[in-house]
Amino acid sequence: MAEGKTAASDLNMEDPYRAYNFKLLIGDVTEAHFMECSGMGVKINVIKYRVSGRKDAPGDPGYYKKIPGPVEYGDIELKYGLTSSDSLWNWFMSGVNGSVEPKNITLQLLDNAGRKPVMQWDLIGAWASEWKGAQLNTMGREVAIESVTLVYENLVRTAADGKVGA
Repeated sequence: MAEGKTAASDLNMEDPYRAYNFKLLIGDVTEAHFMECSGMGVKINVIKYRVSGRKDAPGDPGYYKKIPGPVEYGDIELKYGLTSSDSLWNWFMSGVNGSVEPKNITLQLLDNAGRKPVMQWDLIGAWASEWKGAQLNTMGREVAIESVTLVYENLVRTAADGKVGA
């Protein structure tokens, strides 16, 4: 190994991005203090079917074959500091009143300095399915935190350079 080099530098290891550097873009929604985003995911459900046992071996239970089934996207819970803005509330209430308004939402992960996007996830056809009000306590000094749960139809991940599936 050359002088001054380490095994780690030979591997070109990269520091992971920080989970606290993110921003959310929801059309005309103006809440800018999203504090937490959890639950984003995608799952391919498994369909199992039994392949019969051998005819010449009574009692042979056979085995199960597994094939891919429907795709399911995880609900996302967003937590945010309560402000005087009512745009998230109004968006949720439009659904409560029978007029769900799906939006395309972008979640951007920022570089470790928190300045520029390095990766993003686009939630296609998202709408608010649940709202939870802030816990209020006259003895506390915490920020009032509300949460909203989003469901969506599709998820696309792109890198900062625009490559899909990065």
